[in-house]
Amino acid sequence: MQTKITIDNQNSDTQILLVGRVENSAIDISGCSGVRFHNCDNLSDAISTAEKEPIQTVAILPEGLDKNLADSLIKLRQINPEAKVFLLTPMWREPEVIKFINTQSNGTRIADDYYLLPTRFCAKQSKETGKTPTGTLTSVPAPEISAAATVSDISIIEQQQQRIEILEKLVMEDELTGIKNRRFVREFLRQIIARADKESLQVTLLVFDIDNFKHYNDLFGHPVGDNILKQVALLLQKCCRKQDVVGRVGGDEFAVVFWNIKPGSAIELEEERRTVASEHPKQVISICQRFRNEINNTNLPALGAEGKGILAISGGLATFPRDGSTV
Repeated sequence: MQTKITIDNQNSDTQILLVGRVENSAIDISGCSGVRFHNCDNLSDAISTAEKEPIQTVAILPEGLDKNLADSLIKLRQINPEAKVFLLTPMWREPEVIKFINTQSNGTRIADDYYLLPTRFCAKQSKETGKTPTGTLTSVPAPEISAAATVSDISIIEQQQQRIEILEKLVMEDELTGIKNRRFVREFLRQIIARADKESLQVTLLVFDIDNFKHYNDLFGHPVGDNILKQVALLLQKCCRKQDVVGRVGGDEFAVVFWNIKPGSAIELEEERRTVASEHPKQVISICQRFRNEINNTNLPALGAEGKGILAISGGLATFPRDGSTV
């Protein structure tokens, strides 16, 4: 997750508008002599540029995600309805951006998609046509489909893209439970602690595991144990808020990163408007108590008669900066 964003060399008729400070980002445009780039520090300047130039792709860096984002993107859509608009976001802003990406104006999304930073930003030239597909912004180079492609060719390309999407998912998600994996949790913690240090916010980490889980697996079988892990993941997600990151970081070890969005953020979550003023650790303890109650009171019919062993969980909380200053 530490690699730079790269933009591949392009045809000269491609025009890409980058909104935000490119020099402070992970974007590398050094190998793109054929593409015409426009860089604006803010969305107001970006709108003026879009009025003068036939922009095909708009990529908005984190600095461009300001309070006027929705209104500005609606104006960009009105100026050039065909342009593709993408939001590039750090991991900790993902829940905000997901909420925003579903916003519509006159039945049309005001942004096409979002990508986590660091990722790979490319606009790849088609070998068949020699032209650049409009607004190609993908986490890996996407195969193009030419006008002469057969049904078989298209099927192969679709299969390749599906494999790429599966690999991208496996990089960040635990295959068994569907929640975030150890790699994602660790990188997210690094980013959110840096942000919390800068903005004087609190971050709380919950880590717990299932006691004697190996013995339980040996006694009742791994399929039963896998069901336990899936149920724990579901209950965790049910108890936590949308922005909290729930992950499986070991065989029977789980982690949750609790964090609050700063008041006045460009894209606030509805539940944060009600809870952001409360003391962070007490709020987290309340969520953990709810999770414990759910574990105690939940029937696990999927386990069947074979899985009636007794399980307990053990864990603890640590809050930044009170309990530690690093991941």
